[in-house]
Amino acid sequence: MSFFRDLRIAVRSLARVPALWITVALTLALGIGANAAIFSVVRAVLLRPLVNRDEDKLLYLRQSAPGIGQDNAAFSVPEIQDIGSGLKSIKELGTFSELDFTIVGLGTPREIPAGVVDGHYFEVMGLRPVLGRLLTPSDDGPNAAGAVVLTYHFWRTSLHSDPSVIGKTVRLEGPTGARPATVVGVLEPSVPYPVATEIIANIVTSPHHLSATMVTGREHRMTEVFARLAPGASLDNARAELRSVYGAMVAAHPEVYKPEEHFKIDVTRMHEQINSRASTILWILFAASGLLFVIASSNVANLVLARTVRREPELAIRSALGASTAVLRRSLLAESLVLCGSGALAAVALAIPMVAVLGRYASRFSARANDLTLDFSMVWFGIGLALIAAVFLAFIPRLPSADAPQGGLTGRGTRVAGGSSRRLRIFAVTQIAASFLLLAGACVLMKTLFVLEQTRPPFDSANVLALNLPLMSYGRTPQQVNQFYREVQRRVSALPGVEHVSSGFSAPWRDDRSLNISFQFDAQGARRADGQDFRAKFRVVSPGFFDTFGVAFQQGRDFNDSDKDGSERVIIISHSLAKMLYPGQNAVNRKLWWTDGVIKFVGISAEPRRIIAVVPDFDDENIIPSPVMTIYEPIEQEQGWNGRLFVRAHQDPYALVPAITQTIHEMSVDQPVEKFSTLGDVRAEVLTPDRLNAIVFGGFAAVALLISVVGVAGVLAFSVSGRTREFGIRMALGAMPRNILTTVLVEGATMASIGVASGMVAGFALARAIGKFVADIHQPGALAFVASAIVILAAAIVASAVPAARAARVNAVEALRSE
Repeated sequence: MSFFRDLRIAVRSLARVPALWITVALTLALGIGANAAIFSVVRAVLLRPLVNRDEDKLLYLRQSAPGIGQDNAAFSVPEIQDIGSGLKSIKELGTFSELDFTIVGLGTPREIPAGVVDGHYFEVMGLRPVLGRLLTPSDDGPNAAGAVVLTYHFWRTSLHSDPSVIGKTVRLEGPTGARPATVVGVLEPSVPYPVATEIIANIVTSPHHLSATMVTGREHRMTEVFARLAPGASLDNARAELRSVYGAMVAAHPEVYKPEEHFKIDVTRMHEQINSRASTILWILFAASGLLFVIASSNVANLVLARTVRREPELAIRSALGASTAVLRRSLLAESLVLCGSGALAAVALAIPMVAVLGRYASRFSARANDLTLDFSMVWFGIGLALIAAVFLAFIPRLPSADAPQGGLTGRGTRVAGGSSRRLRIFAVTQIAASFLLLAGACVLMKTLFVLEQTRPPFDSANVLALNLPLMSYGRTPQQVNQFYREVQRRVSALPGVEHVSSGFSAPWRDDRSLNISFQFDAQGARRADGQDFRAKFRVVSPGFFDTFGVAFQQGRDFNDSDKDGSERVIIISHSLAKMLYPGQNAVNRKLWWTDGVIKFVGISAEPRRIIAVVPDFDDENIIPSPVMTIYEPIEQEQGWNGRLFVRAHQDPYALVPAITQTIHEMSVDQPVEKFSTLGDVRAEVLTPDRLNAIVFGGFAAVALLISVVGVAGVLAFSVSGRTREFGIRMALGAMPRNILTTVLVEGATMASIGVASGMVAGFALARAIGKFVADIHQPGALAFVASAIVILAAAIVASAVPAARAARVNAVEALRSE
């Protein structure tokens, strides 16, 4: 019961110093709340098991060819057949191909991301239905009926969990035709990988997957492969066996797997693969929140230690009256528990909105972060941190001894405070060092964001509106399809306010899946000094494409209506490609031709093509433009309609959206018209993760800096109050107020300098250590360290100004009289 009495006394005592109580509670709330929130996200995204059955058995296969820049290539059907035959360590393989379908029959027709899978996919993935059934091997083969499984998210959000959807027949429009399919089931909630999909269909729904080019094309890679370990097998067993089988396959086909391309295979656990993108950023964020907790705890330790030192006369009297060290320590523990308990309650209140914010942030890197809420088991984590902090704060101060209480009784407690003063400085230096690390990290991110924001694209992005018009071919001949989309362009270009209209292969920055396609080619009269093959990006555009984006021709002419199927094949190339092929020469009227083995699988002709123009580099992949090797072909000579319309407006492009939509729907009510956005807004969306990184880490750094500034000011205020007599004597002996002011400012700057130096050493060591394990992390440069040091030192001097000014105003007579 005596401890409860200590708690009541502690509450009454702290009520007399509400500023201290509130400051400590808020500081701890920031430190504990941030850690609880971050750990909730880390646990949900990185540590929580997948819903997939026996997830530790679930594997993801990948192949790569560093020689041609392929870091994570898909597989072709012949490759899957070769590596899947006779495996002992792997029980079964499942395949997945990413496609976009336009679905007709479930409300308004729209284009949705989809997956085409074989009948083993769901069994390998270890997933179950919540409604109906999933696809099985009986759904494989060219004679199977089309079948579709809806993802849980699509069923719940788009179809409002309608159970009657099972058995409905839909039409799936794809790039190679339309197919009917029946909805057979709804998949349980699960992490979508490798892409977020809304439906998963069997192979027969994609005519291309049944074609000879897909089935026999060894270089036609568009299928992801998943596997399940056999009973008793380990990941190392599977990796060794796969590499052996893959090596034999590579050796058997030297014409496909060239030595200089360095083809290889690897396998990882599915859980690790799903988390690969989010892992680095979340662990770094967790480390940042840990630094913030160190800073908060050090600051609170400073405040509590300073209060304890000021109470030394009281504690000395209690000791002289017979209170034991255990009793005094218990009273300090009660006060610490009240302070830290208040901080823990405030931390829970703070962590709830922080989890929501951080969840939205983390969802940029992992689908597992969607709809996150606070994991209330983390409340115990916060309480545990509060208890640790309370015990730490209760046992840091040095108590007066009952054998020698004179210092406290005579008012000369400052002698006793010498050790405490040193501890205060140690805590302040710790805060500054940790703040420096956070600030340096934030500087790196802010510099990256600044460079991205300031970089201007090589084309007009403000007045160009991009929209998706998915190919709809049902009931139309190829000629009718081409005529329909030509008429769309003609009618849209006639609308008031429209300056140019064209179509292209993909929307810059947005359609990343299509932008990285490149093929091997040869060129008339061109040779590479290193003997390497020529490779270039492939783009299909309509006449007027470059005018729409405000890109002027350097040489030659644009495509026109005469550049169609059956006429001479022509191309336009980028400036960097022309410079590489024909340095110092005119590239126009030279010829080149595709030699890549893939082109025969995707319907591209290997006939020679004449270069009719050279355009400036049009980097549609990277925010910071780089030299690009790109070949542009006219839409009428390759593939036909490719689904992207670009409209250049005189003024606000979004004002044209209703008129464009109405015009197209007057021609075909089933034609989806989707994803209207200016390229400026697409660019802003691409920059959002970098902007969020800078904001989140900048926020951590700002809070840490604020706490550190308060800590430095508190240490110096305590130092000034303890040295009042010294300052009085010095001023009585003739010292000027500016000398006293300078002394205190130098003391603050010294603490900051030691903290910055410690932070620099720790920062360099951490950067080198992390760089060995994380290749894609931005290493802080000298500028980040120098800028952070300047900010910290300036903040420390500002924090020192108030206690320094107080010291300079010490009245010598009053200071000496108080002694």
